[in-house]
Amino acid sequence: MCTLALIGTALSVGGALVEGQQSKQMADYQAKAYGQQAQAEAQSSAFEQSQERHKQDLLLGQARAQAGASGVGLSGSPAEVLAANARQGQLDLDGMLYGSRLRQNNLNTQAAISRFSGKQAATASIFNAGSALVGGLSKIYDPTKSVSLGGSAFSPRASAAIAGGYSGLY
Repeated sequence: MCTLALIGTALSVGGALVEGQQSKQMADYQAKAYGQQAQAEAQSSAFEQSQERHKQDLLLGQARAQAGASGVGLSGSPAEVLAANARQGQLDLDGMLYGSRLRQNNLNTQAAISRFSGKQAATASIFNAGSALVGGLSKIYDPTKSVSLGGSAFSPRASAAIAGGYSGLY
């Protein structure tokens, strides 16, 4: 009976530790996935900004060509319009970059939370294993069934022998 209880306790302890390690591995995997998503977001944003810059350069070139073809010089109002368009284009690019950085920050934060969660699961599994060990061992030990190995110096039998002048000890 005691052997089965020990086996059960060992399985509980081992199960708690394995569960914690599996939870940590899953959290680490999730953190890695979030990190990859953040990197993909940065690459996607860089590509979108490049495309937007190219589009703005084409529009600016077309506007200059139209102004030149119409015989209007590039000073005064046409220059101000081109400059305003360039400023607006830069604001659009800055907005794209800002949005991308917010998404990357969110993904990196999720990755950090996932790593933290994994560490917490591993720590909790150690406490759960300790609890299972103590609980299992406490069920095994029964003081009423404990083995006594002879009397102690203070046992009633030894006290009676002392009072009787050591007569029964030899």
